[in-house]
This record gives sequence, structure tokens and C-alpha cells, in this order.
Amino acid sequence: MPMRLMKMVDSRMDIIVDGGIEADFTPPAGIEAAVTAACSVAGFDTPPMLCIRFAGDAEVRELNSQWRGLDCVTDVLSFPMQDDSDAIDPNQSLGDIALAVPFVLDEAQRLELPQADHIVHLIVHATLHLLGYDHIDDEEAAQMQQLERQAMQQLGLHDPYPELSQ
Repeated sequence: MPMRLMKMVDSRMDIIVDGGIEADFTPPAGIEAAVTAACSVAGFDTPPMLCIRFAGDAEVRELNSQWRGLDCVTDVLSFPMQDDSDAIDPNQSLGDIALAVPFVLDEAQRLELPQADHIVHLIVHATLHLLGYDHIDDEEAAQMQQLERQAMQQLGLHDPYPELSQ
């Protein structure tokens, strides 16, 4: 399936839009700012190298099944390429992010969020995964959610976890 590769100007980031969705989807503005904000709140100030792929649900379901053993579509997947989050090499790629565009757009509608804002949040979330953060246990989840909230605030966007403010 043909893809469209978009190279961000003066960036170390590749954005790929799969051919099956490219006619109906344009990546939102703010992708680079989302990555930068996630890196900033995590204390990583060097512009990272990474690849973001906007894919169809079937492609993300296949990746999820292959890499996580879960035969279902999910909104976003992260594939870190560096093992030691304490010693990230800015001259090496952080990794890849894959978003299931139809799933994400439906999710945004269900959550009553602007589609672009929801995509930006998922990119912040996935970038934090590439930087070594996770949400496997409650303590890790709380730390990661706090960083996401800070990044989204930096971007002037919604609080992705408003229930934490109550």
C-alpha cells in the first residue's frame, strides 16, 4: 500500500501517512510541539529523532498482535529503540509511534474532544513511552499521567486526566 512520507522542516522527525487513509486524513499541526513538550517535561531537551506513522486500524491491530500478543486494535503503540532511558543518545532514533487513525478519530468523538487535540495527546503519551515511562503499576501510571498533564498544559490544551483534579 503506498504511503506518504512527510519530513518536518528542520526536524529529525518523519511522519508517515499510510496510503489507505491518506485521502481522508491530514496530520494535525502541533505534532512537533507535542513531541517537544513531552521531551521537555521529561527533562530531555535535545530534539529527538523518531518516526510517527498514521495507519489504518487493521495495520495497528496486526502490530498489536505481533508485538504485544493482543489481537485487537488500540489507539497508539510505541516501539522504543533505545533500552536505557537514563542514557538516551540524541544521535539515535528514540523509536516509532503508530496511531490507528479511524480508531483514534472515533475515540475523540466518543470523548467529545477535538480530533487534533486528542491526536496530540496520544503523541505526547507515546513519546513518553519512547523516553522510558510506562503505566504498568499505579505509581508509574501516576508519574506518567502527571507528565502528560504538564505537557498538555504547556501546549495550551485540555487536561487529559481531569478526574485527577477532583
